[in-house]
Amino acid sequence: MQNSYNQTDLILASKSPRRRYLLEQAGLSFSVIPSGFDEKTVEISIPETYVRVLAESKAADISKQYPRSWVIGADTIVMINGTILGKPCSRDEAREMLLHLNGQTHQVFTGYSIQCAAEKHFFSETVKTDVRFKDLTLEEIEWYVHTEEPFDKAGAYAIQGLGTFLVKQISGSYTNVVGLPVCEVIEHLIRKKVIHMGRSINS
Repeated sequence: MQNSYNQTDLILASKSPRRRYLLEQAGLSFSVIPSGFDEKTVEISIPETYVRVLAESKAADISKQYPRSWVIGADTIVMINGTILGKPCSRDEAREMLLHLNGQTHQVFTGYSIQCAAEKHFFSETVKTDVRFKDLTLEEIEWYVHTEEPFDKAGAYAIQGLGTFLVKQISGSYTNVVGLPVCEVIEHLIRKKVIHMGRSINS
């Protein structure tokens, strides 16, 4: 016997395999329809606002196409000492980011938005997690850069992958660092009765 969710149609408006994995691990069934929204059209502002606006825009893009579905949009950034770290495009950029984070505490901000156009429901929020890196040696940084894992990752690391050894301490949501604050998302979907707990019995 196991717990499961009963739900209405749900869409993840993201191509991120990490967000998909998190929702699957939470027991949700959903479609993945990545948004084509151009992130460059959003002006960079304070991190809490910036990621929230990006998440809202991505969710709205898909919600317009599927107005009766409940759509989840999200965006994540890494910030340290007022500087936003995006996704590195080269080993040199990845190395520079990791040196910047080395032995320091940084913040991970994820904005998420849950929308259903037919229900006129438009909710968004930003969640912050503090992450402290261990004191890394240059050899450790060089090894990690050459694993190729830093690419396509904000801040040049993946806490759920090989990069787990980089992190000494976190304060806040772990899944938020991976890419989606699952607890907050699930709580909202339950509160709006998009999903509810049910039971299934395996024969």
